[in-house]
Amino acid sequence: MLTGQPVSITAPPPELRRRLRFGEKLIESVIFIAGILAIIVLLGIIVILLKDGLPIFAHTSPWQFLFGTKWYPISDPPSFGIAPFMVSTLMITLIATAIAVPVGVACAAYLSEVAPRKVSETAKPIIEILAGIPSVMMGFVGLALLSPLVQSAFRLNTGLCGLTAAIMLSLMSLPIIVSVSEDALHAVPREFKEASYALGATKWETIWHVCIPSALSGIAAAIMLGVGRAIGETMTVLMVAGGALAMPVSPVDPMTTMTAVIASSIGNAIRGGLQYQALFAVGLILFILTLAVNIIAERVLERQKRKFAR
Repeated sequence: MLTGQPVSITAPPPELRRRLRFGEKLIESVIFIAGILAIIVLLGIIVILLKDGLPIFAHTSPWQFLFGTKWYPISDPPSFGIAPFMVSTLMITLIATAIAVPVGVACAAYLSEVAPRKVSETAKPIIEILAGIPSVMMGFVGLALLSPLVQSAFRLNTGLCGLTAAIMLSLMSLPIIVSVSEDALHAVPREFKEASYALGATKWETIWHVCIPSALSGIAAAIMLGVGRAIGETMTVLMVAGGALAMPVSPVDPMTTMTAVIASSIGNAIRGGLQYQALFAVGLILFILTLAVNIIAERVLERQKRKFAR
């Protein structure tokens, strides 16, 4: 029963306030230390890559290293050109992203907005478990199942090619994209959807014009995690991409990515030798490519935010 009298709110006792402030300061300190450690680790990686990778440019010019097509580390004199590895990495990553992003976002939209609750609650843990499958197991799946299918479909001499690797990488990226995108779509306020339905929009129109733009930040983060998984994957690509050192012309050519050449060659490289320095330089270029992809994605995301803000 309302009495019309103001309700007095008692302040917490001083001891409780001190405990709350101590807890807040402790959490802030832990977050600050974690951030500083992440920056220190990142700077340490950059320093190591620069220290061990830059000396190769005293032997091979940057132009020849980046755009040369011959990788002969044990010839006399040795030749280091990583253009085939760069093209292979970009080709496989782009194909994997083109497959994984539309399928992943569509699956996330279905689980979040269309699927019955029981179906969504059952499928989500299964999808998250798929993200933890070791890459070597995915490589075996590619060797045993996908490679013969690709070979038969395109009438190739071998099914171990860039397309096989791209399809496997898309399958490995899908669980991350679906899981994170579904969480982002699920976090869209219900009022946005109800307002859209009240204006006469269909479920598809609401998903396309309301839910996805509202969850764009989370979806972009999911896509970047998927791209990062694809561009940095080693074992699966090493097993199913074919391992050819020549410049690839089409996705069905055997090829070697930058991560694969590092993994396959680092064990035979003499510490401090030219091949060792060249492999660290490949890692440095890969780091720069990943950084560039993240910067471009951030710019695109900011443009999309401004577009939908209007």
